[in-house]
Amino acid sequence: MGKKVDVESLAKKAIKDKNILSELLKGILAKKDEIRDPSFKALLYISKEHPELIYSEWDYFTELLTSDNSFHKYIAIYLIASLTRVDKENKFEKIFDKYYDLLDDKSVIPSSHTAKNSGKIATAKPNLQTKITNKLLSIDETHHKPERKDLIKGYAIEAFNEYFQKAENKKEILEFVKNQLKSKSPTTIKKAKEFLKKWQK
Repeated sequence: MGKKVDVESLAKKAIKDKNILSELLKGILAKKDEIRDPSFKALLYISKEHPELIYSEWDYFTELLTSDNSFHKYIAIYLIASLTRVDKENKFEKIFDKYYDLLDDKSVIPSSHTAKNSGKIATAKPNLQTKITNKLLSIDETHHKPERKDLIKGYAIEAFNEYFQKAENKKEILEFVKNQLKSKSPTTIKKAKEFLKKWQK
């Protein structure tokens, strides 16, 4: 709990002070967890409360999507998804493929979190919902091992849950979720059951 309060107060200071904000933006590239982690969490807080303050850093975050460092990718995945709701210039549309290439990343971490954040993006960008759905429905086409694919699909179900009510291809989503009842991942099975209980008429 204490850590969360620290991050929040750090974020609030950065909202008022550009120098602190600049330090946070540098901090997400730090090698030390104790610098990188609170910097990221504070920026995530700002992206939710005052996204306009860091929307100008979009290109900086986009560059991190192709970093060799999985942590950098993870940070970019979350910050970009959070900023899509203020993306008046449609910058996300231009990096759509770059973002969703991460579903096939060499590491399962960026892949999982790309799927997880897709609900947020689909809610902010209704025009991209069908395109996002198609990406999530194609997880089997990635190079990951079957058990890892099952894990990523669990995150996809979480995303579908956020925008299913407004989704155009409900039938395909329901079919995808039903198939996960045979998943090798107990967590994914649980998510599938909860989803179907909520949305299946």
